[in-house]
Amino acid sequence: MEKPLLSLAESKALRGIAILGIMLHNYCHFLGFAVKENEYTFTQAKPLQLLARLTDMSDYLFVHVLSFFGHYGVPVFLFISGFGLVAKYERKTPQRVRALPFVGYHYMKLLRLMLLGYVAFAVVSYLHPHGYHGYTLGRVVAQLLMYINFLPDPDHIIKPGPYWFFGLMLQLYVVYRLLVYRRRSLNVVVLIAVCWLAQAVFSPETRADVDALNRIRYNFVGGMLPFGAGVLYARHGRALPQWAYAAVALVSAVAVFAGSFAFWSWLWVPLFVVTGAVATIKLIPERALAPCVWFGAISSALFVVHPVTREIIIPMSYRGYVYSGVVVYLAASVALAWLFKIAFRYIPKPKLQQ
Repeated sequence: MEKPLLSLAESKALRGIAILGIMLHNYCHFLGFAVKENEYTFTQAKPLQLLARLTDMSDYLFVHVLSFFGHYGVPVFLFISGFGLVAKYERKTPQRVRALPFVGYHYMKLLRLMLLGYVAFAVVSYLHPHGYHGYTLGRVVAQLLMYINFLPDPDHIIKPGPYWFFGLMLQLYVVYRLLVYRRRSLNVVVLIAVCWLAQAVFSPETRADVDALNRIRYNFVGGMLPFGAGVLYARHGRALPQWAYAAVALVSAVAVFAGSFAFWSWLWVPLFVVTGAVATIKLIPERALAPCVWFGAISSALFVVHPVTREIIIPMSYRGYVYSGVVVYLAASVALAWLFKIAFRYIPKPKLQQ
């Protein structure tokens, strides 16, 4: 039997690395002194600030690096999602899946995962004296129906912030089923090119363009590159010798760092993040992947709970206990994630109606 391009352990390890990056980023970038990321928009001063922190070997170098790069766990998740959809619906499921049941099934899966965390964060916010209190009926409905990413000013109305990912994933499920599912791979290439062009036409220095770029990157346009790469890898990828994976990992690391300094190259950085992540996983013996696999197994629950624990724990770091706060935050997130996994057992799982 042919060995899969990504084993179950390797997929879980990638999820584990991705969730750790996202969690630590979402904690570190809230610290005032941390170098901020270029996630939805591009500011050239930010990578220059990171370079300065790297050269002066700041005591908080770990915080700066995670604040700046940790959000690239999202492209890794998108890559795995694209890869997994091909494996499940184009190879393991012989009968054609109808569009509405497909989208409805995946919406219910996302809602089942999101709901507990959303309620918990809202409660913590209301109990926190400086928490977010902007839960209007319209915003709550938009979050629950996952169209909130389309609304104006997504930076300030999506709370908790990481939950923009649910709306993004729902859009990508729709795009996959309507435009990619059992269609030519050329469709994926064209989608990637169109989405890249839709971002590249903006100027990172014009206020109106920055606002527009920020808005569209909250949606599938900003995520199509890594998601499409996962689809193409599942369909056309090949196993490589170890020396080739080492070369890919090295080139990818250089491309991610160097590409962060210019707008057009920054748009391609997510691709090199996923090529580097996959190559690195392939270089590590499977037994050594065990910690990442463990985190990957609870990655969904960790994603849901980490904004809640961040809201509670981050005052520790604000008061000067920076690294102590990070450690307590990780431990608390893992503990709460296990509680949520137990709770998920009592929420019925949706079924795909063929």
